Amino acid sequence: MDIEPVALGDGSRSAESGAGSAMEERDTGRPDPGRGERKKHGERKELWTGEIPTRNPFARPQGLLGTLAGWILARANRRAQGEVMDLLDVPEGAHVLEVGHGPGVLIQLLAARPDVTVTGVDPSIEMVRMAQRRNAAAVREGRVRIRIGGADSTCMDNASVDLVVSVNTVALWPRLDEGVAEFHRVLRPGGRAVITWHWTPERFRLAPDQYDAVESALRHRFGTVKREPLPSSVVFIATR
Repeated sequence: MDIEPVALGDGSRSAESGAGSAMEERDTGRPDPGRGERKKHGERKELWTGEIPTRNPFARPQGLLGTLAGWILARANRRAQGEVMDLLDVPEGAHVLEVGHGPGVLIQLLAARPDVTVTGVDPSIEMVRMAQRRNAAAVREGRVRIRIGGADSTCMDNASVDLVVSVNTVALWPRLDEGVAEFHRVLRPGGRAVITWHWTPERFRLAPDQYDAVESALRHRFGTVKREPLPSSVVFIATR
């Protein structure tokens, strides 16, 4: 499916939603409009990349339009989700946390293994509801839990998960270091954080120094960090 990109949603929490993972296009024409400009646009908070998110139903899924955006993205993002699933190497009996799960496609793939427990957090109530419906059977069985949350506020216990996954949301976090610190906090010793961001189409790519910033933030907290290319993404794998 060939979908034209649209602008990011506003707000520090809503901008993290995985629902916008294939649809966002950052506003690069105004790197720092200043406090007055931010106030005019509803006090939208600058992302760690230095950009100001703009409103749209894909990165800030709300109401009927947000739900429609989620259905579109569930189809558009299947390739990226499949790539990530292929490299996760989920341990037997693992507890996996997905941050910014969007419509819940990756959660569905993970929950296909009956020995795996999955928790998903997303700042969009529409995406939480959509992911719950998509994974209704696993939710009823208690193997999947889905709730409101963000990269720096997962509401998970310390050292409670074996694997943390974030697909195409890292550039939408307000604070990179706080998100990475939260991932480190919730992982058990030996656990892994897997973070991806778009490589194709080219218009979605970050600047080289921004990919470097993600790797540097991970190296500050984690013992081992690898950066690898995928057909449509760049993936960072960090081991606690």
